[in-house]
Amino acid sequence: MTLTTSAARSAGPGRLLGLRAVPSGPWASVSAAVARRLFLRAVRRMDVTVHLPGEVLGRGGPMMRVHRPDELFARLGADRSIGFGEAYLTGAWDADDLGGFLAVLAAEVADLVPRPLQLLRSAVMPRPPLDERGDRDDTQRVVAHHYDLSNELFALFLDPTLTYSCGRFRTGPDGAPVRGDDLEAAQLRKVDDLLDLAGVGPGTRLLEIGTGWGTLAIRAAERGASVRSVTLSVEQCRLAQERAAAAGVADRVDVELRDYRDIAGTYDAVVSVEMIEAVGWRHWTTFLRTIDHVLAPGGRAAIQSITMPHDRMLATRNTYTWMTKYIFPGGF
Repeated sequence: MTLTTSAARSAGPGRLLGLRAVPSGPWASVSAAVARRLFLRAVRRMDVTVHLPGEVLGRGGPMMRVHRPDELFARLGADRSIGFGEAYLTGAWDADDLGGFLAVLAAEVADLVPRPLQLLRSAVMPRPPLDERGDRDDTQRVVAHHYDLSNELFALFLDPTLTYSCGRFRTGPDGAPVRGDDLEAAQLRKVDDLLDLAGVGPGTRLLEIGTGWGTLAIRAAERGASVRSVTLSVEQCRLAQERAAAAGVADRVDVELRDYRDIAGTYDAVVSVEMIEAVGWRHWTTFLRTIDHVLAPGGRAAIQSITMPHDRMLATRNTYTWMTKYIFPGGF
């Protein structure tokens, strides 16, 4: 987030790729007034502290400072969730603890807008572009938008294994995380647990859908498995191949640029780590049928995914958000 904020604010309002000018005109004024009313209604009952010029709202908690309320509400009214994020990018508002502030909003997300008005969601929320819905002709382009920025960029904030997914931290008898357990250890623990779940060992024919930067493939090869790993990221493919060679397992790891829909062969195990989010809900059936088709009788599949409450999935699956516009086109 620091990288995004610095880049955005050095560019100045209105100079970000795809960022339109502050909405204006009669309709923008009406939508901004509605957005202001809904926003103020929501924050007054939440555990946050919101500083607006001349007033402070909320019940206390992570702080938000609104510097240009007219811009915030104009963007929020015109572009909803995208406008809220874009107003942050331009500096119309900020927060000392952005993660803490957004966590409070996320916990209340189902009730930020009054329930009766939520019935209008499908009519007022922007829809994803037609070319960002996971179809074959668009997938590599949107993958490149997210993953091919540069391997050096991702190395700035990932652990040494370059694992770009949730780790598995140790917990004590009370279920609380054990202090001192670091991210690298948690990532390797997660990878090993997935390989155990899929029954990967000496002689296993393993298919990995979604390579990342190669840690799982290398770890599986070190167990004696023969690994085929597919990705649509040019940068990830190159570095994963280099890392497999450096680890001395290049003869047991085959990393290739290939769409999951084009996979053939038979495998004893299939593992996919947080790849299903890039598939898109329209293609889940195809994704799972592909796994079923290539899995040998008695084989195992292990899929790690990010989930959300089912009602929120249904409510948001046709929504175009700040995240899908700027970070992960086609992601869900």
